[in-house]
Amino acid sequence: MQIGYKLFAEAFTPQEMVRQAVRAEEAGFDFVEISDHYHPWLENHGHSGFAWSILAAIAARTERIHLATGVTCPTIRYHPAIIAQAAATTALLADGRFTLGVGSGERLSEHVTGAEWPVIGVRQEMLREALEIIRLLWTGGYRTYRGRYLSIEDAQVFDLPDPLPEIAVAAGGPRAARIAAELGDALFVTEPRTDLLGAYLAAGGTGARYAEVPLAWAPTEDAALASAHERFRFGPTGWKVQSELPNVRNFEAATQFVRTEDMRDVFGAGPDVERHLAVAQGFVDAGYDRLALINAGPDPEGFFGFYEKELAERVRALEPAA
Repeated sequence: MQIGYKLFAEAFTPQEMVRQAVRAEEAGFDFVEISDHYHPWLENHGHSGFAWSILAAIAARTERIHLATGVTCPTIRYHPAIIAQAAATTALLADGRFTLGVGSGERLSEHVTGAEWPVIGVRQEMLREALEIIRLLWTGGYRTYRGRYLSIEDAQVFDLPDPLPEIAVAAGGPRAARIAAELGDALFVTEPRTDLLGAYLAAGGTGARYAEVPLAWAPTEDAALASAHERFRFGPTGWKVQSELPNVRNFEAATQFVRTEDMRDVFGAGPDVERHLAVAQGFVDAGYDRLALINAGPDPEGFFGFYEKELAERVRALEPAA
């Protein structure tokens, strides 16, 4: 079991993201993973720094903690040749402490180039081609690839790490889980779904199983839930909504009827360690072994203190229910 910390880049400045990563290393977390978006989800988030610059700064400021993207879309806003180069460079700067998390993306951030937003089946085929291109470029030498949607011509990544980064593929459905098994090294999910892990394993997947665990620490449950509602009320809309809406104003409209009490069904909220453990246990029972803890509470430093004093040892000791 490894425990990570989610760097929520939409709610904090790039400088604060670096500070939180350093603090996460001090607190004993095994890894940090950072969102890679062009836009925030909601107006009150107010930030969305360039994840790859932030990762480079974190690599320079830390010594032990592992880094990951959670996750990058390597098909529209970025070309996979650029991600192959960016991931290789980041792994070198971090002395091998890097995992490339990838997914098929959300319209919110990918539409900014003016490119057409394809249907999900096409996006997944594009992701498959992108992974093939990244893998090909990581073999070294000049490479050419001509796919139906993506191509490269005489491209070479000159600075390659040894070993190469692992690739964790995000899955919101069984088809993406099969892509993770076939072309990735690990699975990445945001819900404690056994069907996704089952599809991954059935397709031959054997790697790590990453999951984001929604928590919100505050001195009171009411304060924690209010903060979770303010920052994460887009979460209950579900993946089909999250991947399709084009801008922040749409998410403001889509979340206007999400209530503060609705967050109680999803988040481990407040000061009670048992509530946080119960939410994490659901992911462990579903078979996930790399837990990235989200703190949707109002006080990051308070959460780090809570983790160090009350949560760390107990969450690491969690085992699947018999």
